[in-house]
Amino acid sequence: MIGRLNHVAIAVKDLAAAAAVYRDTLGATLSEALPQPEHGVTVIFVELPNSKIELLEPLGANSPINAFLERNPGGGIHHVCYEVDDILAARDRMKAQGARILGSGEPKIGAHGKPVLFMHPKDFLGTLVELEQA
Repeated sequence: MIGRLNHVAIAVKDLAAAAAVYRDTLGATLSEALPQPEHGVTVIFVELPNSKIELLEPLGANSPINAFLERNPGGGIHHVCYEVDDILAARDRMKAQGARILGSGEPKIGAHGKPVLFMHPKDFLGTLVELEQA
């Protein structure tokens, strides 16, 4: 069921400063900043040969990233995203195994324009897991 690693997301307080670290220090190629109001974040993707790093900055006072940054003022790894061939089948299989889906349980459209779901970190060894339709 689980496919390739799509990205690792890092929550940051200052998206421009974080992007500069990857661009200027590591020589990375970056996407443009993409506001994602439905998810309460603005993102920049760091392009890698085999995956991506997603830099997340809170968008608005109700952003779910705000609470993470309060607990982790320096930022840090927020979630990992795996691709699945069929997000609804993956959701149903995981629910049948007792995993909890965050939110309504229905996929939302993510930053890549594809359906995504988030799985409860307590069910995945303390890691917030995002599933994205391949």
